[in-house]
Amino acid sequence: MKYREYGFGKKHSIILLHGGGLSWWNYKEVAEILQNKYHIILPILDGHADSDNPFSSIEDNAEEIIEFIDEYLGGKVLFIGGLSLGAQILLEMLSQRSDICKFAIVESAVVIPSKLTNALIGTALNLSYGLIKYERFARKQFDALHIKDELFDDYYRDSCAISKHDMKQFLKANSSYTLKKSVRKTKAIVRIYVGSKENSEIIQSAELISKTIRCPMMIMNDMYHGEFSLNHASDYAKAIENMVK
Repeated sequence: MKYREYGFGKKHSIILLHGGGLSWWNYKEVAEILQNKYHIILPILDGHADSDNPFSSIEDNAEEIIEFIDEYLGGKVLFIGGLSLGAQILLEMLSQRSDICKFAIVESAVVIPSKLTNALIGTALNLSYGLIKYERFARKQFDALHIKDELFDDYYRDSCAISKHDMKQFLKANSSYTLKKSVRKTKAIVRIYVGSKENSEIIQSAELISKTIRCPMMIMNDMYHGEFSLNHASDYAKAIENMVK
């Protein structure tokens, strides 16, 4: 797994895990805001643009990042945040290692599997994958995600670089992930964030995570999937600083 780093040499480390189909730039602005205080590490998840391994599973990605923390960061970090697929990997890390971090933000994670969605992924990709490289089609997909316009070039470049196989693998993993019982043992202080305009599956998942870990759930008014970290970097950075204080 490859990593982008900001604030190298700072005492406390923060890891931020991007959403599926995105990359490290998901948190670029957040990292730039916090780099004078913290060591910010942005993994490029397996199977994504510029990654060095194909995507295998959420569990394998979690293990890879834990191994990185063990080898380079003394076995634990101050904070981990994650969006969507990245949030599922974060939850898996909390399940695998109860003391992997002191604080965490889980944003828009699905933990209620959808057999229908999982079954349709292959067909949908067969019909649409070839269109991804057309900028007009990519722009329509991008606009549907409600991501701020200045991130389009990053989105388009990296969407084109994801193989059909990897895209199928991480989409299937995303739609079938189940919250592990061991996540209840986490020692981290966790906050759950979800947009009020997200689909019912994600909101219900947020409620389940909150109930399971016994942690607060914040509903972000008038926000769609991923808008908190992608479109409101300064507010996201403040949420991190408020937690760690």
